[in-house]
Amino acid sequence: MIKVGVLGARGRLGSVICEAVETAPDTDLVARIGSGDRIEELVEAGAQAVVDVTRPEAVMGNLEFCLRHGIHAVVGTTGFDEERLATLRGWLEQAPGTGVLIAPNFSIGAILMMRFAAAAAPFYESVEIVEMHHPDKVDAPSGTARRTAELVAEARRAAGAGPVPDATSTGLEGARGAEVDGIRVHGLRIRGAVAHQEVVLGGVGETLTVRHDSLDRVSFTPGVLAGLRAVVDRPGLTVGLEHVLDLP
Repeated sequence: MIKVGVLGARGRLGSVICEAVETAPDTDLVARIGSGDRIEELVEAGAQAVVDVTRPEAVMGNLEFCLRHGIHAVVGTTGFDEERLATLRGWLEQAPGTGVLIAPNFSIGAILMMRFAAAAAPFYESVEIVEMHHPDKVDAPSGTARRTAELVAEARRAAGAGPVPDATSTGLEGARGAEVDGIRVHGLRIRGAVAHQEVVLGGVGETLTVRHDSLDRVSFTPGVLAGLRAVVDRPGLTVGLEHVLDLP
């Protein structure tokens, strides 16, 4: 049994994760920590691993505490750029045997969507990403969209593809979205949405759309559990849930 603590346990996603950890046969929920609770409860409860689904402004402090106490971490909180990842690698050098898994998305379907988009990207001249989430989401574009853009750009470079064509010379600021590694990303914030993304690819005479929709937050729980089972035996930093899944 893996003894698990959840940070952000009172949020909508955190509550669903707590239920999944309680229900799974090989995990034991020993600590539910929300805003205002003492993070020291993780140590007092004997947590071996945590799931962090808090906020970008809180996650680094949480991870520093966990690594100082040898607690593995599976992180669904977004906002990780290269500077933060470099900081994490430095902390992990001082915490041998401890693992951190950063998961831009816990959904197995979203992981497959990213994989399919990266596989298709070298075959099409154009590619753009549209992500849609609920308006309470604090970051834009989403971590999933950022990661998808990076994977698509990497696949195109490896194949020798040129820049995505765009003749825009005038326009309102933001009309063409954000740019991540040369790929345009557009963010929608719509009440009633959960997490949705499509990658639109185009060539002469055709388009291909790869789309994924999370209709309920329970869709994230299989990925969370897979991450917990893997991270306890995977020291160091892992970015992307796809690295711990048995994907072809």
